[in-house]
Amino acid sequence: MKKILAVIAASLYLMSPQANAETITGAGATFPFPIYSKWSEAYKDKTDVQLNYQSIGSSGGIKQIKAATVDFGATDAPLKGDELTAAGLVQFPTVLGGVVPIINVEGVKPGELQLTGEVLAKIFVGHIVVWNDKRIQELNPKIKLPDEPITIVHRADGSGTTFIFTDYLSEVSTVWKEQVGKGAAVKWPAASSVGGKGNEGVAANVARVKNSIGYVEYAYAKKNKMTYVKLQNRNGKYVEPDDLTFAAAASGADWFSTPGMGISLVNQKGDQAWPITGATFILMYREPKNSKTSQEVVKFFDWAFANGGKLAADLDYVPLPKAVTDRIRSDVWTQIKK
Repeated sequence: MKKILAVIAASLYLMSPQANAETITGAGATFPFPIYSKWSEAYKDKTDVQLNYQSIGSSGGIKQIKAATVDFGATDAPLKGDELTAAGLVQFPTVLGGVVPIINVEGVKPGELQLTGEVLAKIFVGHIVVWNDKRIQELNPKIKLPDEPITIVHRADGSGTTFIFTDYLSEVSTVWKEQVGKGAAVKWPAASSVGGKGNEGVAANVARVKNSIGYVEYAYAKKNKMTYVKLQNRNGKYVEPDDLTFAAAASGADWFSTPGMGISLVNQKGDQAWPITGATFILMYREPKNSKTSQEVVKFFDWAFANGGKLAADLDYVPLPKAVTDRIRSDVWTQIKK
């Protein structure tokens, strides 16, 4: 409970006005909230410019930027090119990270339980309903799993983390693809399930509900010392989530092959690739109502790209390669009217 209150307190701090400080506002994805919080603190120390960021989920961020109530929106579910054009928006990634399955099963340590994508999908679709199901047990012969029902914990709000997770499940499971599909919000089919708001809510519910399984951005699993699952990747190797396996998944990414740089990084090839890797994105207007504030947003992310790499790595996010950030500066930010 103390950890959840600490997260709420941090969020309130980010949203509180500071005397004599210039302010920029953003809203959206909970996936990058930990790193945006760190960047905000460091940037304010350097510039006295305050970032007020509302961690409300990707769908909320898209709605707020389209309503022009914030200076930027944040989403882990990138908008497609035609939607960006229709709304007059530009889009660019900021950092990479990983979505990880987390569990609350007594006696099982972090990284001890291993699953294939197919078995993970069968759990979330509701075809595997107890922990000692033979399909789980065969993958983990050295672990004594309980004969207890599995509770699914999922996002209750529109979520980019959900988009990345269901994008992966759709890649590895025909059943999931046909029955559920991918999206920021989906109809969860498992009979025993509970929703949580934000990555924070999912983490809190998994910690609270015994024999549960959920999914969060890795920084939340690490911060709250939660039990994560090891996954089999496309090359057939079982890997653990960390900045190295996230970077391996993005090593061959062709960011500018897709309008808005909205590429998928799930189920990538490579022995070390974490299979549920994703980027988080920023949305801004090409012709903002307040060009001065919009340029302050650009300055903030320009500083973060140049100086925030270590802060990102400390939280197991992966900074974008310099070649990519240079292209964002030259090809994306130049579209924003000053």
